[in-house]
Amino acid sequence: MGYRVCVLDPTGGGPAGSVAERQIVAAYDDPAALAQLGRLCAAVTTEFENVPAQSLALLRRHCPVRPHAEAVAVAQDRIAEKRFLRSCAVDVAPHAVISATVDLHALDATLFPGILKTARLGYDGKGQVDVGDPAGLNAAWQHLQAVDCVFEQRLPLRRELSIIVSRGCDGSTVVFPPSENEHRNGILAVAILPARIDPAQAERVRAIAIRIADGLEYVGVLCVEMFELADGRLLVNEIAPRPHNSGHATIDACVSSQFEQQARALAGMPLGESRMLAPSVMLNLLGDLWFRSDGRQYEPAFDRVLAVPGACLHLYGKSEARPGRKMGHVTVVGKSIEGALEGAGRVAAALHLDPPRSLVRSPG
Repeated sequence: MGYRVCVLDPTGGGPAGSVAERQIVAAYDDPAALAQLGRLCAAVTTEFENVPAQSLALLRRHCPVRPHAEAVAVAQDRIAEKRFLRSCAVDVAPHAVISATVDLHALDATLFPGILKTARLGYDGKGQVDVGDPAGLNAAWQHLQAVDCVFEQRLPLRRELSIIVSRGCDGSTVVFPPSENEHRNGILAVAILPARIDPAQAERVRAIAIRIADGLEYVGVLCVEMFELADGRLLVNEIAPRPHNSGHATIDACVSSQFEQQARALAGMPLGESRMLAPSVMLNLLGDLWFRSDGRQYEPAFDRVLAVPGACLHLYGKSEARPGRKMGHVTVVGKSIEGALEGAGRVAAALHLDPPRSLVRSPG
């Protein structure tokens, strides 16, 4: 888009730094490095939700910061997040806060079975333990180092959804179509855009996302992850204050991508159009792909991936493949969801991935 970019990252040679005009190699909370970044830049954003909110507050002394520190702080703490969501009249899963041993004994037995989640620094399935009954709760809490946690009731799901909302400096909002997601081992594996839900439900998803962005007075790109229950009710699982893995298909499938929207909001420009150009299915590529069953490393068959019509390969340029590490993604665009799913199945076969499962039948 013509902007020069400076990246602050603790590790040199990362994907963002390798394509930026300049990189500052420093900790996210280094005051001198933050001041340097603030002096260099006309505006600053974050693409990683665990950058301390206090760092964003320090940067605000030098230049505009979007999203603002207070919004990021809410998204960084599950306890604060759930309190905020309920203040916006947004439904969340039944839950309880665990901060001390006394909370373990006071827990309502009707919440079981459930999931114990750390209040902070948990993502991609990290910091979470399934707990089937009260007898296992203390051991699970100790396993998570007895930090502040949220215990959520496990509910019967029809599907998992997410939606990307962009909000500009003037309060205007642009929303991408909802995505239908499949997770494996707590990590997003497949995202289908648009979600196979009826128009009325899609409109409810959009309305919830806008209500949250407005409530936060957010500026930038925000992802809202939701559960659709078996009875059709929508519960918000969590929010992510950044472009999100489930929105990567917008690069190839929409007029403007979520990344362009972030740049537009950061620069104070009008937001782009979120219209979908083609249905798509995105497959995440984890570091496991680079390892054979005997542990030896090899290069996945990306030539076979690129031979699939509609397949768009995105590799992030990370220097080391590790199991569970997000190394890239493939988006398959098609004339229909069925066509995109068929192409995604061919990509999965080429890479020896489990194929996308059909999460639900399309309504009707």
